[in-house]
Amino acid sequence: ADQVSKEIRRLASFVPNVKLLTLCGGIPLRPQLASLVHPPHVVVGTPGRIQELIDQGALSLDDIRVFVLDEVDRMLDMGFQEAITSLLKQSPTSRQTLLFSATIPDEIRKLSRSLQRDPVEVATADGADLPEIEQQFHEVDGTRRFDALLRVLTTYRPESTLIFCNTRRDTQDLADGLAQRGFSALALHGDLEQRDRDEVLMRFSNRSCAILVATDVAARGLDIDDLPAVVNWELSTDPDVHVHRIGRTGRAGRKGQAWSLVAAAEMPRVAPIEARTGLSVRWSKLPSMGGSGEPILAVMSTLCIDGGRQEKVRAGDILGALTGDAGIVSTAVGKIGIFATRSYVAIRRDQAATALKRLRDGKIKGRKFRVRAVD
Repeated sequence: ADQVSKEIRRLASFVPNVKLLTLCGGIPLRPQLASLVHPPHVVVGTPGRIQELIDQGALSLDDIRVFVLDEVDRMLDMGFQEAITSLLKQSPTSRQTLLFSATIPDEIRKLSRSLQRDPVEVATADGADLPEIEQQFHEVDGTRRFDALLRVLTTYRPESTLIFCNTRRDTQDLADGLAQRGFSALALHGDLEQRDRDEVLMRFSNRSCAILVATDVAARGLDIDDLPAVVNWELSTDPDVHVHRIGRTGRAGRKGQAWSLVAAAEMPRVAPIEARTGLSVRWSKLPSMGGSGEPILAVMSTLCIDGGRQEKVRAGDILGALTGDAGIVSTAVGKIGIFATRSYVAIRRDQAATALKRLRDGKIKGRKFRVRAVD
C-alpha cells in the first residue's frame, strides 16, 4: 500500500490539491481518523483497516468512482474475499472495478463475474520477463543449506540480495544467522509492526541493508530498483510463486541473477517450475567459499529525521541541509524517503557519522529536528 501511495503521489505531483491517504493496520488509528475529517480524493489501504474506519463513521464509500483490487490472488489466499465483497457492496454500483493479479485462477474469474460488468481481460505473455534472468539451481544437503548459501553469496557478492523463505521462522532465523556472521541482513515478515516494516524496506531499497530475507506474503509486490539477485532458500511448492519470486530481479530491461538451493525432498517441485516457465532448469555445482568468506556489508547507512509530510519536509530540504551547512558532497547522499511523520536519508557509510552530527547541530527548513541513526 505504501509503495502504491508513493507512486500515485509521484504521478499526481502536477495536479493541484490532490489528497491521498494510506490506511493500513499496524499503526495507530487516531491520526487516520484526524486525516479523514477532510475527505480524501484517493485512499490506498488494506481491507481490514478500511472497514474499521467505515464502521466508525469516519470513511464513506458513497462517492467511489473507481475501486481497484491489487494483488487480488494473494488477497483471496489470505482470506480477504468476504471483506472485499463487503466493501464493494457499500460502494455505488456505478463504480468502475479493476482487478490486478499475477495469476488468474478460477476463483478470480468467479469473483470477477460477481463483481464486474462485462469485464475486459488484459494479460501479458507468460515468461516475458524471464530471458533477462539467469537462473542457477544448486543441489544441496538439507542439513548444510546455510553453508551452501554462504558459498553462493561470498562467491558472487551481489550488492543487494533478496532471499525468499517459506516460513516466518526460517526468515527470522536466517536473517539472524547471517547477521551473526557479520553480513548486513534484515528480515521482513508478517510479525513485524508497520513502522518496523517501513524501516526495513527503506533500508533495503536505499542500499543500507545488503540482504533482505522475506516470506512470500511480505515481499508480495515489492518494487526495488535495480535488484541484482534473488535467492530461493527453499523451492516454493507453487510454480507461480517461483516465477513471482525471481521476477523481483531482472526488471525494466536489466539483467538479474536467481539462485535456488534445492534439497532432495524438493526435487519433485522442479518439473512443475519447468512446465510453468517453459525452460529447462540449469543445474550448477556449488562454488567453493569465495573471497575468504568475507561477509557482505551495506554501502550506505540510514538516518531517520523526526519530521515528514505533516511538517512539510521535502526531499530537497534534506538534501539542501546536508550539502549546505553540513558540507556533505551530493554524491554521498542516497535515496530520501518521506513519510507522514518522519523521513529517511541514505548516506555513504564513511560519511554517516559526520552527517548525523551536523544534522543534529544544524537545521532543516530553519527548524531543529531529532535525528538518529537507524543502523
